[in-house]
Amino acid sequence: MTDTIAANEISKLGAGPGQIAPKAFDVAEYVEDFNTSVIDAYRRGVADWELPADEGVARSIIPAGTAGIRDFSSLSPLIPAFDAEKCVGCMACVSACPDSAIYATAQPKAALAQAIDEFAATQPDLALAARTAREHFVHTTKYADVSAKKGVEGADFAIFIDPMHCKGCAECVDVCVAQGHDALSMFEKCDSEPTGECTIDRYRRDISFYKSLPPTPAVYRNEKVLADLMLGENAYGFVGGAGSCSGCGEGTVVRMMVAATLQTYGPNSLGIVAETGCNSVFGSTYPFNPFTVPWTNSLFENGPADAMGIRLRWDQEGHPERRIWVFGGDGAMYDIGFQSLSRMVASGMDIKVLVLDTGAYSNTGGQASTASFTSQVAKLAAFGKSQHGKKERRKELGRIMMAHGEAYIAQVAACTINHFYKAIIEANSYPGPAVVIAYAPCMPEHGIADDAATRQAKLAVDSRAFPLFTYDPRRGESLAERLSLQGNPAVKEDWSKAPDGSIFDFVSFARTEGRFAQHLDKEGKPSVELQAAQDDRLANWHMLQEMAGLR
Repeated sequence: MTDTIAANEISKLGAGPGQIAPKAFDVAEYVEDFNTSVIDAYRRGVADWELPADEGVARSIIPAGTAGIRDFSSLSPLIPAFDAEKCVGCMACVSACPDSAIYATAQPKAALAQAIDEFAATQPDLALAARTAREHFVHTTKYADVSAKKGVEGADFAIFIDPMHCKGCAECVDVCVAQGHDALSMFEKCDSEPTGECTIDRYRRDISFYKSLPPTPAVYRNEKVLADLMLGENAYGFVGGAGSCSGCGEGTVVRMMVAATLQTYGPNSLGIVAETGCNSVFGSTYPFNPFTVPWTNSLFENGPADAMGIRLRWDQEGHPERRIWVFGGDGAMYDIGFQSLSRMVASGMDIKVLVLDTGAYSNTGGQASTASFTSQVAKLAAFGKSQHGKKERRKELGRIMMAHGEAYIAQVAACTINHFYKAIIEANSYPGPAVVIAYAPCMPEHGIADDAATRQAKLAVDSRAFPLFTYDPRRGESLAERLSLQGNPAVKEDWSKAPDGSIFDFVSFARTEGRFAQHLDKEGKPSVELQAAQDDRLANWHMLQEMAGLR
């Protein structure tokens, strides 16, 4: 955003005969002043009284990454505590955090010791600063022993929590427990710890130390373990500070997609068209913008069309290598914007789409959509005497997109990290349109806890509620060659099994979420409508199996 918009170009927007054309609008100057004037006024709560309406507001300009200084440290009384000795460096928590509040690093042992000493020397209490910084690091097999076997100095691995961005959802803890490591736990913030300092002050000092470190050297990143993308120097194109709900499933999906693209193609490789929805609201709660990449907000119905114009212009300017992604939810892609999506895919243009599938119009109060499951209870699909939730069957957008032929299509969930990142990498590399449909749990609309997004996404996959797949025309000419169901459990069976050996079907999944609660009687017996939903999910799974050559 360094170009100056000429006065004569602005005048075309409305300056008539006898009117004085507006002066040139210097975007770079506006951005430079933004942090000191606009951001400061909002943080002090006086923006309504002190700030004038200016040209930047009129143009809906929010500079990149302004949400990075947004402070949520007083939002929750709890914050994750990290026990380094129990950590194995799996990186699951780093990928899962919807608010970019968890950072990881692997640093060569000798350089780390020097960095700690240098940082501690700048702090009032040298010994305390050195001790708390060192407590974050641990010797792991993944980053130390494996590296040593390759003749490379071993690295110590660490996790840091940013207290400004952490909303206390505890999803990182849930993910860590699910991995069987218990390296994270929630504890209460206090004004005076045994050392005499405040919890938040300690966390702020430690995150400052993390930010003083260089990026994790590439030699310590395993290209086959795609979670290591989050160790990259370009991975945090979504800096946190967004206005999303605590634990938001969409937030995790968005930041993982951004990380995979920027780490693969570079920091200036990505542009985003965000259709109206939760993603565009929490991504532009003025004046806070969590993205470091350029993006524009379009309407429900025309994001893909908007992206087509940008793609054409970029190609005209000689930038075919730039990746452009369209973000949209159920309304934008399944319903009102479906025609625009279909036209874009049919065009064959090199545009990528991320469908944030919550199964409801979350941004406008949780109405049912064509992405909603049969029997799901939502606004405009209430549970009452005559109607018991949504009647219609769920639209299978992935199958419809596959019918367009030459396009890369995938259904993904953040719970399967390697599958998710691989699909994004494949979509980016595909020389044409790509549509990635991501399961995005919504706490209020699904009736789940703040820490449950990753857990519920896994249950949705396991129960055939939301099967994973990738469809890549580069694999061959037949459907069976192109379609892969890899990532799903028991791909040749009707249903997967729970750890105790019992069948885990759609009704089992429904028991875990509030949106289906009214369909279960006191004994837990499902209603006729919920059973119909289960039959629909099994029929969809059978269709995918047949298409993939497994039936």
